[in-house]
Amino acid sequence: MIHAIEVSRPGSIEVLKYVEIEPAPLRAGEIRVRVQAIGVNYIDVYHRTGLYALPTPFTPGSEAAGCVEAIGSGVTGFAVGDRVAYAMARGAYAEQVNVPAEQLVKIPSGIDVRMAAAVLLQGMTAHYLVNSTYELKAGMTTLVHAAAGGVGGLLVQLAKQRGARVLATASRSKLAMARDLGADEIIDYTSQDFQLEVLRLTNGTGVDVVYDSVGKATFDKSLECVRTRGTLVTYGQSSGPVAPVDPLRLGKKGIYLTRPSLAHYTATRAELEWRAKALFESIASGTLRVRIDRELPLREAAEAHRLLESRKTSGKLLLIP
Repeated sequence: MIHAIEVSRPGSIEVLKYVEIEPAPLRAGEIRVRVQAIGVNYIDVYHRTGLYALPTPFTPGSEAAGCVEAIGSGVTGFAVGDRVAYAMARGAYAEQVNVPAEQLVKIPSGIDVRMAAAVLLQGMTAHYLVNSTYELKAGMTTLVHAAAGGVGGLLVQLAKQRGARVLATASRSKLAMARDLGADEIIDYTSQDFQLEVLRLTNGTGVDVVYDSVGKATFDKSLECVRTRGTLVTYGQSSGPVAPVDPLRLGKKGIYLTRPSLAHYTATRAELEWRAKALFESIASGTLRVRIDRELPLREAAEAHRLLESRKTSGKLLLIP
């Protein structure tokens, strides 16, 4: 038997139960990982609440790192004892998990297992947003919401590395952090109208691209911040889902609207390895800073979700089995 978090029905944090379960049998093409650190992400909240419905009961979590414990038939390129990490495979809130080998990446020497669990999902998200969804280039201007959060903080750094001007929103207590990460202009969304500030800072033109993980609370004004033929990327909904959009609203300035997912940008093994390698190399070289807000025991998954939903964290939350 192993310990895991189980959700038997959608709901608030009390539905996250620390239980003993029977390990799943190892199937062909899978690798059994002894989990050492688990990344907590907003998609876990969406699964728990039923916003992204899953059959119950289920074990939440989409990101973890640990050591290879056993290898299923047909798997090559891995050995027992290898340090590995993954994102976008459900069931991470457990002491042990079976993962499709094609979704695992090896952790390079010099990268801590906890760091690997902290960066893979959010880091690859930030990577595809600035490199693929909208390819930022020197001289462009972007608006990054929640710029001191997990993905937001990485987005600010990657955008600056590509030579972009970064306008960043954050709460008052996190403004200095956003500035420290490299934001050129910081906007306190709790006391300032970010739409007015963005238009002021761009002389009324707007930005080339908005990266919006907040959703419902920011969508309308984010749309107004985009320049003619610019792009609004809505990649999360921490404040709730965005209401249906009349395409005629986009026609006002010929704006492009997209709602990407990490799965769209790690669809091939080559793309997964490219993004993971780029992240690990940037961390090893010191050009990308990853902040771990705190680590909690696996049994305290409910507290981790409470902290995440409170928006009072600055960086990554980890669960440790």
